[in-house]
Amino acid sequence: MSKILYILKYAMPYKGYIFLNVFFNFLYAFFNAISFLALMPMLEVLFGEQKKILVRPEFNSQINLKDYFFETFSFYVNSYSKGDESNALFFVIIVIIVSFLLKNLFNYLAIFFITYLRNGVVRDIQNNLYSKFLSFSSSFQTSNRKGDAISRITSDVLEIQRSFLAVLEMLIREPLTIIFALIAMMSISIKLTIYVLVFIPLTGWIISIIGKTLKSKSEKVQNELGRLISNVDETLSGLSIIQIFTAENIFKKMFSKISNRLYVFSNKLAQRQSLASPISEFLGIFVIGIILFVGGRLVLVDRVLSGSAFIAYMGLAYGVLTPAKGFAKAIYSVRKGNAAASRVIEYLFYQPKIISRNKAKKIGDFKKEIVFKNVSFRYEKENVINKINFKIKKGETVALVGASGSGKTTLANLLARFYDSTTGSIKIDGTEIKDLNIIDLRKLFGYVTQNSILFHESVKNNLLISNPKASNEEIYSALKISNSLSFVEKLPNGIETIIGENGNKLSGGQKQRLSIARAILKNPPIMIMDEATSSLDTESEKLVQDALQKMMKNRTSFVIAHRLTTIKDANKIIVLDKGYIVEEGTHKSLLKENKIYKKLIELQSFN
Repeated sequence: MSKILYILKYAMPYKGYIFLNVFFNFLYAFFNAISFLALMPMLEVLFGEQKKILVRPEFNSQINLKDYFFETFSFYVNSYSKGDESNALFFVIIVIIVSFLLKNLFNYLAIFFITYLRNGVVRDIQNNLYSKFLSFSSSFQTSNRKGDAISRITSDVLEIQRSFLAVLEMLIREPLTIIFALIAMMSISIKLTIYVLVFIPLTGWIISIIGKTLKSKSEKVQNELGRLISNVDETLSGLSIIQIFTAENIFKKMFSKISNRLYVFSNKLAQRQSLASPISEFLGIFVIGIILFVGGRLVLVDRVLSGSAFIAYMGLAYGVLTPAKGFAKAIYSVRKGNAAASRVIEYLFYQPKIISRNKAKKIGDFKKEIVFKNVSFRYEKENVINKINFKIKKGETVALVGASGSGKTTLANLLARFYDSTTGSIKIDGTEIKDLNIIDLRKLFGYVTQNSILFHESVKNNLLISNPKASNEEIYSALKISNSLSFVEKLPNGIETIIGENGNKLSGGQKQRLSIARAILKNPPIMIMDEATSSLDTESEKLVQDALQKMMKNRTSFVIAHRLTTIKDANKIIVLDKGYIVEEGTHKSLLKENKIYKKLIELQSFN
């Protein structure tokens, strides 16, 4: 329940809607009771039990409230009918119709206003979850399924909405309905109402016992749904690979296993949940049976209750049992929603490892140098970077080379604080980067990766990600410098052309040049290029390399190179092997040393 109470805190901004919902539920509950009490005069007319009240009664301490209500009502009936029973019946029916009309009108208005609250809470939770996703570190993303995150922000939040509505009905509408109905029932027969008050809580207790296992079963369903979404996402992302290796049957089997588990868990959850209706129905009719027996004796044997009063009482009793059954369903719903709330709250309370420290220093520009001092880093147990020491002065181009897995990309990730070093320090202009505001730090960098990351948006909007205030003139300038303008102008709608998911309407070289244009538009003092040309054909590589040279001009550049011919002019080349710096120097000096760097050059020349 505590998790649901946490979710209910999201309702506080909508307290105006809560007030309106309570107000109209109050009126609904009042007219719900009145509509059943109004049946008594009609039945009295039909059964010839109507009292002939010709003088309007006056309320005083001597008169019973129930008697005052019915005598006043009888007076108006007699005044209207003037002794004609058909007129009396017509008048009573009009009163009943109006009371039921008002009851349902107020019910509609209560639901109308609570809808804004429900949907507002869903929107706010989803917005907060999405903001949380944006703060997750790279380590979180690599160790968690993407589909599970999608499941939490979609199906889990919608499950919370359904249980949230049940909680609101349980906390607001149903108690009001029961209270007003019980007041009306007490006015008719205290003895009968005592039986109702004894058996309804007993009914709720029995149902709550059955619902205890719903949370664990619901968690299994939600977790399996996350796996299913992950599988679909991976399948769609790698469809061409699946097809070229004719691996369709392998993936069908994988998906079938997940969907079968989801089928089994969903059946078990539905079987347990479906017990709510028949059990509450049976227990409800059991209570009605007791009321019929006791009430029947009061009418037929003791003759202390009229037939019309007993029939009206039965209608009110049903009006109590219906919201009581609603309580039972709400208990099931809350149990089920609690599992979804647990999964959502886990992400809402997740504390990212990479955050700005309290009183973090601001940095506006890069002025002098970047220093790596005794930097080591491990992902799990073994270090992938070991005691790295080097400097990058402003305006220099430093290249990192080495075999795959030597730690080149890890160093770039540490500089941008996608990860934090295990030991040692990285300083920019003398300040440890962990002491800098992380937003200010990352504003210093432009980033071009081997795999161009573009979005299902227009060319313009993809570039504006790096500089939302850029003008069209600045966009065209960035496209020109990156050698992208020629192909962008040929697109159907120019810079307004939608380029598809991950830019799949463009070639690899075109996507990479747009990535460079995006970095250029940001105009950062430091450029990080992670094997930006390694996956391109020769012609595209030349265009991209030319764009990179233009971009690196008058900037500090941190280049991770696969094709070594692209870094001959670097001020410093650092050769990594198994996480250690094994060589350092210029292209010419490293060739003279005749070690690993020269061997790498010879291997590429041979190829």
